[in-house]
Amino acid sequence: MEPILAGQGKTPEQLYEHLSRLEDPVSYTPESCARFYEQIQEIRRLKRERNAVVLAHNYQRPEIFEVADFIGDSLELARQATQVIADVIVFCGVHFMAETAKILNPEKTVLLPDLRAGCSLADSVDAESLADRKEELRTLYPDLAVVTYVNTTADVKAESDVCCTSSNAVKIVNALPNRHILFVPDENLARYVQQETDKTIISWDGNCYVHHQITPDQIAAVKKNLPHVKILAHPECRADVLGLADAVLSTSGMVRYAKESEASEFLIVTECGLSDRLLLELPEKKFYKVCKLCQYMKMITLGDTLESLRLMRHEITLSEEVRRGAERALRRMFELS
Repeated sequence: MEPILAGQGKTPEQLYEHLSRLEDPVSYTPESCARFYEQIQEIRRLKRERNAVVLAHNYQRPEIFEVADFIGDSLELARQATQVIADVIVFCGVHFMAETAKILNPEKTVLLPDLRAGCSLADSVDAESLADRKEELRTLYPDLAVVTYVNTTADVKAESDVCCTSSNAVKIVNALPNRHILFVPDENLARYVQQETDKTIISWDGNCYVHHQITPDQIAAVKKNLPHVKILAHPECRADVLGLADAVLSTSGMVRYAKESEASEFLIVTECGLSDRLLLELPEKKFYKVCKLCQYMKMITLGDTLESLRLMRHEITLSEEVRRGAERALRRMFELS
């Protein structure tokens, strides 16, 4: 990925003009944007002083994008983490993402601005339960492979044969020689993968609460009233929602689709942060929301990002045994994808 410094050079007034397009009068007032401006300048100064970079997920608050060196989905950020030339990585995302950066950069300092930023999907599986389930299933299916979504903790990754993301899950599964796959932990993504492969997918009982609560009725209402709108849905959504979509894509896949499509109006069926990014980057197009906020992603604030850099606060640490096991699964993902 190329560096993205979306807010570079903006005055407080220009920052307000930029962010107020999101029609959020509570968060983006002239006063709040003036405060953001001061924080942005200080974060940039500290990045130079600390030789630091900021990686930000697509679901982050729009003002976070103003200090991000790289913005992307889980796969893009995992790849970018292997290429960072810096001493410090500040990860504006959730805990498992910061862990992934540390797994791939053991010699670097990785900071998470708010340690409360977890993930309901990652919480649905632990390493001990996965080890037990893997042992149980291998008595039935000796060729079993464990494919683990990156939305998991480092010790769960270490119990896996290979990791995947929403953008490469099908490709990873089809690239394996194994016929039986334990897919952990997202049941909706597992169901989507099963539709795209002739292998046997055994799913874990987990889901992303943000995507799982989006219903087909919401999508159908938009299709009825705005039939010309292109519907882009994330594969973590329920099958009955995906069945109504024009395209099933990862978040960065949605960004590419919207940029390259001749269509001018889209319904973005994922966490609301992506709609905000698209609204800011493609003002000539229109983006409707049938989405939910992720409480964990929105815990990361510009102020906490500043304090994390200022105080070198909330460093991610891992045991070397877990880190090496997780790195093996991640590196295999890169090889297969």
